[in-house]
Amino acid sequence: MYTKEEIRDHVEILMDPSVNKSFKETGGIKFLDIDKEKMIVNMVIGLEKLEDDYKRSVTRSLAKLIKLDLGFTGIKTDFELNKKSDSILSREIRYIGIASGKGGVGKSTITANLAYALTTLGKKVGIIDADIYGSSIPTILDMEVTPPKGTGNEKIIPFEKDGIELISTEFFLAPDKPLMWRGPMLGKMLNHFFYDVVWDKEIEYILVDLPPGTGDVALDIQGLVPQCKMIIVTTPHKSASHVAVKAGFAAEKLKHELLGVIENMSYFSHAGENIKIFGEGGGKIVSDKLKTKILATIPIGQPKNHISVFAPDEEIGINYLGLANKIIKEY
Repeated sequence: MYTKEEIRDHVEILMDPSVNKSFKETGGIKFLDIDKEKMIVNMVIGLEKLEDDYKRSVTRSLAKLIKLDLGFTGIKTDFELNKKSDSILSREIRYIGIASGKGGVGKSTITANLAYALTTLGKKVGIIDADIYGSSIPTILDMEVTPPKGTGNEKIIPFEKDGIELISTEFFLAPDKPLMWRGPMLGKMLNHFFYDVVWDKEIEYILVDLPPGTGDVALDIQGLVPQCKMIIVTTPHKSASHVAVKAGFAAEKLKHELLGVIENMSYFSHAGENIKIFGEGGGKIVSDKLKTKILATIPIGQPKNHISVFAPDEEIGINYLGLANKIIKEY
C-alpha cells in the first residue's frame, strides 16, 4: 500500500484547472489521510476558483489516480477556496517548528520562552499552537481562555500577550473538554490558523508548536509551509533522545531543514552543584545522529515572577536570549 507521502507526490503533479498550475505550485493539497481498513483516501483540495466544472475535473483526475493507478478502493474529496494570496502564507515569514519525539520534554515551554526572547530582541513574533490534542501555550502564557473574536469578513483575530500574537485550538474548545476530532477536521483547523487569522503585518517569525511524534499534523505543516525549519527538543534521558531522533529523521524526510537540537531539563542547580536528574548525553546523541548542532542546554528552574516564562535578567532567561540570537543569525 502506498504511504501518504507517496500519494502526496503523485497528487502534486496533477493540475488545478482553474489556473493551469500543479497542486505543488498552488499548495492545493490541504489534507491527506488514508482509511487503511476501507482502503479509502480522504483529501481536502484547495482550488484557486471554486467553480463546479473545475471541481468535477479534479474529481475525475483524482479518481483515476487513486483508484486505477494506485489501487485504492475509493476517495473522498472536499474542496475549499485556496486563500493563499491574502493569507500569511503569501508573506515573507520565518517559520520555525518546535518538535519532539515524545510529550513531557518541555516543547511548549521552550516555544513560549523563545517567543519572548525574540520579542525582547525587537522581533515581532506569532505562535501557532498546533499541538492539537495537548495545546498548552495559553496556560503557559497565563492567558484567560475565551472564544476568539472575528472580523466582518469572517476572519479570526489572534490573541495577544505581551506583544506576541497567538492562535490555539484551546480557544475553540469548552473548558476541560478533550478534542475528539479526526483527520479532516484537524486539517481544516490548521488551514484556518494559516489562512483565516488576521496576523499582524509586521510579524517576522511564526513559531509552530507541533504535537509530539510524527503524525498527520507534521504532514499538514509540510503541505502548508514546506520552508518551515525545525528545532528538535529532547531531555538528557536516553529514552527521550531515542524518540527525538525519530522526529528529526521524519522532519528531514519531509524536507525540512533542521536548525538544531535543544536539550531541555539538562540539570538542576542546587548548593553550587549541577544535579543531572535525567542523566546526561541525550542532546548529543540526537545532534550526532541527525548531524546537526546543539543550540542550547536549558536547566530545570522556576521563573521568579511568572508561571513558565523567564525574564531576560534571569539565568535561564539569558539562555533563551542566547538561543534567540542564534536563531536570528542563522535564519
